[in-house]
Amino acid sequence: MRYKHFKNAGADISALTVGTWGIAGANSAGVSWGDVDTKESIAAVRRMVENGVNMVDTAPIYGEGHSEEVVGQALKGIRDKVYLTTKFGSYINHFTGTSVRDCKYNTVEREIDESLKRLQTDYIDFYVMHWPDVNTPIEETMAAVNMLKEKGKIRFIGMSNSPKELIMEAQKYAKIDVIQPPFSMVNQTERELMEWAETQGIGTMTYGSLGAGILTGAIRECPEYDPKDMRLVFYPFFKEPTFSKIMELLKALDAIAEEHEKPVAQVSINWSTQKSFVSTALTGVNTPAQADENCSAFDWELTEEEIARIDSEIKRLEIG
Repeated sequence: MRYKHFKNAGADISALTVGTWGIAGANSAGVSWGDVDTKESIAAVRRMVENGVNMVDTAPIYGEGHSEEVVGQALKGIRDKVYLTTKFGSYINHFTGTSVRDCKYNTVEREIDESLKRLQTDYIDFYVMHWPDVNTPIEETMAAVNMLKEKGKIRFIGMSNSPKELIMEAQKYAKIDVIQPPFSMVNQTERELMEWAETQGIGTMTYGSLGAGILTGAIRECPEYDPKDMRLVFYPFFKEPTFSKIMELLKALDAIAEEHEKPVAQVSINWSTQKSFVSTALTGVNTPAQADENCSAFDWELTEEEIARIDSEIKRLEIG
């Protein structure tokens, strides 16, 4: 396993983080990642830790608490081996089935205790604002997380899905240790933000690192997912013309994977994590076998020429 230093937090974090959105099951609106085997999910998380991964990421909105509960079970006996990340300020309205963004002081104060209970722990390492709340001043939100930090309920503060301007405003009131933007070969919209964060000592946790599975090479025909499948709801990769462009990109990844006798997923993981501005990449795992495959990516590296080949294809195909 490779490790990178989160400067502001003063922590050495594995280049891979366990992402647990995919093991959350369905929410009250029926949106999900498909069938989930909780026993296998727990085994997969534990295998990642066995392989040297020391960061696990979750959120209360994932399965409306189910993901946090699964993580809590998975970390029994090994909580001290990982940096635990969860989020706040985003939840499902049970009457409408829509997501709500609420980062008010009292909401943050309430949510931390609910998360701690589900996660079966007495502190969170990285507490991350999930989405900006336009109705609450960032000064109020930062006051809440600073209070939690003083009480020892959290150690570090983060922001996800937030623009640079909001992060800079938040920095006036609190030390921002980490941000969590999307980033992969098929989504580089936040690259400039991540490069800036690196200059600030802010760690970056990238989500969507394998493009919801499309960058593993396992999907070669446009899937007919249920309309409520999260891969269709949240990501644009499984619709034309984007899908066909990504299939073209996979040909370049296939060639490099074949040269190294490695799976395509490992090519994708190395492409992201070899970048200095990517501190750690979130990858979901459903089975111990997937955990082993993802972690084995760090047994080798892409050459600069191979990265250039991939980047050339991304540019030619106008992806990301």
